Amino acid sequence: MTSPVETLSPLFYVEARMSAGSTLSIPNEHEERALYVVEGAVGCGTERTEPGRMLVFVPGASVILRADSPARVVLLGGAPLDGTRHIYWNFVSSSRERIEKAKRDWKEGRFPKVPGDDVEFVPIPD
Repeated sequence: MTSPVETLSPLFYVEARMSAGSTLSIPNEHEERALYVVEGAVGCGTERTEPGRMLVFVPGASVILRADSPARVVLLGGAPLDGTRHIYWNFVSSSRERIEKAKRDWKEGRFPKVPGDDVEFVPIPD
């Protein structure tokens, strides 16, 4: 299936359900590829992963997943971004200065509240 949402670079996002013992080959047409396990256990080479963990694959590597149990996974990836990105907590930017500003804005309450959840405030980690 193809989404009608406009994207600015080639990408993919796929849900796969695997029966125990099945394998799934991940094409290497996209430079950046990753797997997130939603349910079950999946192996890839010598790695084994369970729900809540993401595996990021080496660009161009041959990737074959095997389901150690019935599993539901999400595969995602695409073209690399056009430069360095900085990450701090929930903030991602190409500018460290912008991250610092976002941290100050969050601490000082300048972000809009989440609709339907305007009571809880999650402090930024130190």
